[in-house]
Amino acid sequence: MLRFLFLILPVVCLGFAAKAQDSRLQRLDTGDDSRMWQAVGRLDIDGRGFCTGALISPKLVLTAAHCLYDKRTGQAVDIEKIEFLAGWRNGRAEAYRWVKRAVTHPEYEYKNQVAADRVRNDVALLELHHPIRNTRVVPFKTDIRPRKGQRIGVVSYAADRAEAPSLQEVCDVMGRQDGVLVMSCDVNFGSSGAPIFSFDAGEPRVVSVVSAMAEVDGRKVSLGTQLQRPLDLLRAQLDNTRVVTPKTGTSRFTSGENRQTGAKFAKP
Repeated sequence: MLRFLFLILPVVCLGFAAKAQDSRLQRLDTGDDSRMWQAVGRLDIDGRGFCTGALISPKLVLTAAHCLYDKRTGQAVDIEKIEFLAGWRNGRAEAYRWVKRAVTHPEYEYKNQVAADRVRNDVALLELHHPIRNTRVVPFKTDIRPRKGQRIGVVSYAADRAEAPSLQEVCDVMGRQDGVLVMSCDVNFGSSGAPIFSFDAGEPRVVSVVSAMAEVDGRKVSLGTQLQRPLDLLRAQLDNTRVVTPKTGTSRFTSGENRQTGAKFAKP
């Protein structure tokens, strides 16, 4: 299942020394542990797998665009077969909602190879059939892109922790290039779409979503988009569109653009 792919992304000056100070993953098993994080949920996708998503309004869930495609066929999944399980933990959720509509970044194209433009545009906004109005599930605010070296954190589900989310409260922005954030956060398969948080405003605010995991110089890193501008585009798309279906695209990259290798990448 694990498949590493090569990406043309020149990753330089990333400051790997900060990684040694990252906190470890903490599984959020109890109500007290997960109290702040109930608006993070598992996205169950047509019985074929799952991603992670975060509620940013009572009816809008932020995730990664590639979660809306069947990786075997490259075709868009049926949006109405995606369910958001808010605060999913050990067999129950705080709220269950089916997805009504979805938009992906207008420049996002699903293809078999992970590339810089794919990561940069790998973000989607899902509209739920009914808003979640549960006082225990408080939507997250979003914020501007984090600075290099800024403390961030991630809450995610993954293949090895599908029944409860895990929190890594301290990881770092290691680099920022061409709209792509390179981060030291610990992710795995199923973490796609997981919210990356900043804490500078005195509360967790979503500043990115997990798009891919990678290796740079033998070290594991995670990749995500710089969120603010793509999110503005997605909101405008959703406001102006009645029925939205993700598109299947083909790669815009040629073999000549695949020369500056140096990082291994995989879709989590």
